Amino acid sequence: MKYHRIDNLLFTGNRAEFVKHLKPSSVAVFNSNDIMPTNADGVMPFRQNNDIFYLSGIDQEESILVICPEASNPKHREILFLKETSEKIAIWEGAKLTKEQAIEVSGVETVYWLDQFETVFRQLASESENIYINLNEHLRANVVVETRDARFVTWIKSNYPLHIIQRSAPIMHRIRSIKSPIEKELIQRACDITESGLRRLLKFIKPGVMEFEIQA
Repeated sequence: MKYHRIDNLLFTGNRAEFVKHLKPSSVAVFNSNDIMPTNADGVMPFRQNNDIFYLSGIDQEESILVICPEASNPKHREILFLKETSEKIAIWEGAKLTKEQAIEVSGVETVYWLDQFETVFRQLASESENIYINLNEHLRANVVVETRDARFVTWIKSNYPLHIIQRSAPIMHRIRSIKSPIEKELIQRACDITESGLRRLLKFIKPGVMEFEIQA
C-alpha cells in the first residue's frame, strides 16, 4: 500500500455524482490501465487509471468497474470485476485484493472475478440503450499505444453494434473539478507532506551536494 486507506465514502459519493449525469437506460464501464512491458518478462511499475480510482479506490491492474443505475437486479447497479487471486499469484505477482477487501476499499457491494465479465455485461447491455466508455480525452494527450479502453471500444462495436456509445470523459471532467470535503482534506495532507519533505531537504542542500545524494 503506497498510501493510507481512503474512506470509501469518497468513492461512493463520486459514483453517485457520476450517475446523475447519465442518460436513461445506460451502462458505464471503466477499465484499469494496462501494465506496460519493458524487455523479456519485465514490466514497468503499474499506474492506475485516474478515473477508475476516483470512482472506486481500486489500485490494481485488470480491474473493471461497471455502473448501471437501472439494472433490474439491484446488486448489479455497481459491480467490480477483479483478477482472481490465489496463493500462487500472491507469491509470483504480489498480493491482490480479495473480494472482501475490494468491497471494503470501494464501497461497491458486488464483486466478481474477471472471467465473469462478459456474461454479466451481456445481461446489463440487454437492458440498456447507451454504453458509456471512458477514454483519455485531453487537449495535450498524445496516445501512441492502443489502451485497454481503446480495445474495449473495438470489442463493444463488434459485439453490441446497435447500442449507442456515449463518452464518459466530459462527465468525469466536470465532476472531478469539484472537490468534496474528503478530497480537499486528502489534497491538504499531500501538500503538508510535500512541504515537510522540501523543508527537510533545504537543510541538506549546499554547494557540492549532488542531485542523486538529495534523492537518496
